[in-house]
Amino acid sequence: MVKEKININSHNNQKMENNNIHNKLNKIKENLKNYKCYEVLENLLEKFPKAEIFLVGGAVRDNILDRKTKDYDFVVRNIPAEKLENFLSERGKVNLVGQTFGVFKFVPQNSTMSEPLDIALPRKDYSLGTGGYRDVEIETYPCLDIKDDLSRRDFTVNAMALKIGSEKLEIIDPFNGLDDLKSGLIKAVREPKDRFQEDYSRMLRALRFVCQMNPVDQDNEKEWQIEKKTWQALKENIGKLNKIKRKIKLKRNGNLSLPRVDEKRVVPYEVIAKEFLKAFKANPIKALELYDKSGALKEIAPELLKMKDCPQPKNFHYEGDVWEHTKIALQKLFSDEFKKEFNNEPPSLELILATLFHDIGKPYTIQTPEKHGTDRIRFNEHDVVGSKLTKKIAKRLKLSSPEKIGINIENVAWLVQQHMILVRGDITKMRNSTIEKYFFNPDKPSKDLLKISFADVSATIPKNGQPNFREYNQMKKRIKELKEMGEDKDKLPNRLINGNEVMKELGIDPGPKVGKILKKVREKQLQGDLKTKKQALKFVKELD
Repeated sequence: MVKEKININSHNNQKMENNNIHNKLNKIKENLKNYKCYEVLENLLEKFPKAEIFLVGGAVRDNILDRKTKDYDFVVRNIPAEKLENFLSERGKVNLVGQTFGVFKFVPQNSTMSEPLDIALPRKDYSLGTGGYRDVEIETYPCLDIKDDLSRRDFTVNAMALKIGSEKLEIIDPFNGLDDLKSGLIKAVREPKDRFQEDYSRMLRALRFVCQMNPVDQDNEKEWQIEKKTWQALKENIGKLNKIKRKIKLKRNGNLSLPRVDEKRVVPYEVIAKEFLKAFKANPIKALELYDKSGALKEIAPELLKMKDCPQPKNFHYEGDVWEHTKIALQKLFSDEFKKEFNNEPPSLELILATLFHDIGKPYTIQTPEKHGTDRIRFNEHDVVGSKLTKKIAKRLKLSSPEKIGINIENVAWLVQQHMILVRGDITKMRNSTIEKYFFNPDKPSKDLLKISFADVSATIPKNGQPNFREYNQMKKRIKELKEMGEDKDKLPNRLINGNEVMKELGIDPGPKVGKILKKVREKQLQGDLKTKKQALKFVKELD
């Protein structure tokens, strides 16, 4: 009797879940109508009655998960490429760049879409087996079964399709992606080793998907993971990220043909950068864990691993080694106290990366009483060394290259170099102009400097468990006092005079003297001693 009740409940739960999925998929039609493209799809089916249209990939996955998406990709069967192109050209703008691959980038007339639709013919991919993400031969087959088209995709949750236009919503799921979606699994389609051999960057894509499915700032119903067999294949093949293709070319030199070896990365750094940045933006704590455990960090940024087992003075850092301190600092960026301190402003990607790298210089500068005769463990100038290392790694990985998500490397390196500003001297005696230089500089990520200081202090845990915010609070007070001087509480008052006015007043030529005078004037202004241009010019004359 009890068993029967469990079966009934299980059946009812399954029915409710199916209805829920059906309702979510029904909303896709409304979303498409908002983009003015559903009418085009309906017209396509009217003109070509034998045609079949499928929404594929990420849009199906994200709609089921109630995640926002702008990535609507379609596969159209039973229409020759030329006829499909002509039809689309009459109803919007078609980018022919994708035609070689059987893909048309399409924007309907009068559409508000920010990104074009991908409308493709069914196709087969024939990998060259190099692991390069573009090393593939593509052949389109207008009549290819949609299940065969889906079989070339990377992960099961991306290998589902929704048939458009039929009265009854029909989801095509040949690899049980729906089950993996419910379970929170990233699982390769068919054999993981083969999928990764086709494109090594898929390994980083798997890590990125887990991070995006487990966003750090949201409570998740389930913890997404990489399926066991897929994870094993990923770890076994991650070393291939740095594989180099070598090709011998003959170069003419007079009557001689001299061999020249061209070397090219199988997975370009630009691709690595895109996956790396997306993963750390979504969930830096999970990203660091996955990149470490998978071996990806060893391949692309081994310098970070030196933070492991790098000891710190226990009177300041009872939390553990540099690696542990860094993990805690990343966690603090998303803590309730951080949100309260900075009015729920989410951390920028540059701040996340600066926090990741902020103590990377410690293993390279460590001095201990045993080896160096110091009074305690010290890391002299680790901020300067860390800034140089950060810049070196970021340039190597080309972290500024990806569109829309690429970061300013100089900004990240600057934050790393300045993250120790709170302990460089007596904050109560620091010049106002110095505080302006670091915390109000429009040419630097000055707002992030206070944030990285907060995260660093929060993660510096002494034996009593209470981080010392004394210097942080002193700086916060000084910043508040300066803000109160201006009408705009986020900006300091405008300068009273400029360099041209100084040169005119004193009858001097451009040179270092002008800058020194302006600095003195600004300091007096920020102290409240000078309030008008007239007072400033009088002060300049007295200086001369």
